[in-house]
Amino acid sequence: MSWFDESRLDDEVALGAADLRLRTLAESGARVRREAGDAAEAIADVVARSHDQARPRAIIAAGPDSRLLRAVLEPWCPVPFVAWPGQALPGWAGSLDLVIVLAPDGGDSGTASAVAEAVRRGCQVVVACPPTSMVAEHAAGRWSTILPTTTRDQLATAVVMLSYLDQVTLGPSAEPETVAQALDDVATSCSPHRNLAVNPAKMLAIALADANPIVWGGSVLAARAARRVAESIRRSSGRTSIAGDAEHLLPVIEAAKPRNVFEDPFSDDGGELRPMLLVLDDGAEDAVVREHRGRLLAAATERGVRVEHLTTDVPSEVARYASLMLSGTYAAEYLRLGLVED
Repeated sequence: MSWFDESRLDDEVALGAADLRLRTLAESGARVRREAGDAAEAIADVVARSHDQARPRAIIAAGPDSRLLRAVLEPWCPVPFVAWPGQALPGWAGSLDLVIVLAPDGGDSGTASAVAEAVRRGCQVVVACPPTSMVAEHAAGRWSTILPTTTRDQLATAVVMLSYLDQVTLGPSAEPETVAQALDDVATSCSPHRNLAVNPAKMLAIALADANPIVWGGSVLAARAARRVAESIRRSSGRTSIAGDAEHLLPVIEAAKPRNVFEDPFSDDGGELRPMLLVLDDGAEDAVVREHRGRLLAAATERGVRVEHLTTDVPSEVARYASLMLSGTYAAEYLRLGLVED
């Protein structure tokens, strides 16, 4: 059985034991800058070549990391777009189409197979991956471009690809420095050197300590961030944490038992973990988002379910996604730090 010791969140010895994980989070912005700098020349080359080519008939994002690209591009892309996470390509893919691939570690055989098939069919292929990896070897071809990456960071790799798509007017603005600065701002506000009274991630970890989190984001990218945050919470605590659309989360909230204010949380039969609604707000205010948020908050109020918010107001969609995801991941790491086995 575990319990949560919030004093560990400001304890230098405990924080020292978690230094590697926290330092990895703090370096998120630096990884984005490094990948963007290393790939700048390759991006410039492929952008220059694109001026002599017709706009692709369609864009196919191949490989298991294609879902993040789908979340960014689907609402914006000016040509048909499909995410294809399997090992093959759609049967119609050919020389008129652009295949884009994220392969942060470059060693996935399924992704390598999809890239090789794209080359064989004569597609234009742009792959962000380590330049000496298996995926890079399979991408060799006349119409292929490797955007070199080295950090194995999925977000940083995605920013490299999105920067290219932005420059050829096939994607929204994805300025790497804007994303990196948003990540740096989160790292500063959630730093282990800031005590829990002024540290939003530590305060959120305390709220998560006695709850089973239900994580919701209204926009497509906020929903993607919600799934990543829920995954981080599960990994760090071993507890139930779910993310999903409003219609999937409402039954969970509505099934919560009314809070008993007289319950002793320290008794043998008390202290059952209750659901807690964590809302990831990236500023999306369309009618559907407002309606879904209102239903969730009303249900939480009716059942006495605690509500916490993560918000961001940084300028670009990708930067807002990065900010929300990193804030939630910091909170998950502080939750891990505070949990003590009895």
